[in-house]
Amino acid sequence: MRHGSRGDTPPPRTGSSETEVLRGFLDYLRNSVAAKVEDAPEPQVRTASVPSGTNLLGLLGHLTSVERATFLGERVGDWQATFHAAPTDSVVDVVTRYREAVARANDVLDACADLGAPVPRPRSNGPAPSVRWALTHMIEETGRHAGHADILRELIDGATGR
Repeated sequence: MRHGSRGDTPPPRTGSSETEVLRGFLDYLRNSVAAKVEDAPEPQVRTASVPSGTNLLGLLGHLTSVERATFLGERVGDWQATFHAAPTDSVVDVVTRYREAVARANDVLDACADLGAPVPRPRSNGPAPSVRWALTHMIEETGRHAGHADILRELIDGATGR
């Protein structure tokens, strides 16, 4: 069944400062990837459509862990495990956890005036990266997985667009 096409949202209009551009693009990607998951049907949202086993819920769970590790200093013992949603996790559960992690990460970022300073993590698991590095890494990581989510969602029900 072809779900149809969403309008393709153009890149964000941001302010001109480096911080505004980086945060604007990161939030744009965060919203794009969450939208790919939030109305995806069960059980396809957790079903692997590719040989690697990747699925939409797993991608968003992984991105939740990356947000928490990068901006909140949470430790991740097994990165591969972050790609697997628990059987009891619903779409709402996974999207809610992601949006909560993003909100907490943004709270940390709101306190950052200097992109060259280390991320002021509430918890520490070693030296923190610079805010600039963390934002750039999260743009890359989220963009990469948003592309995966685009393909997986289209395979599920034909939905395209951001």
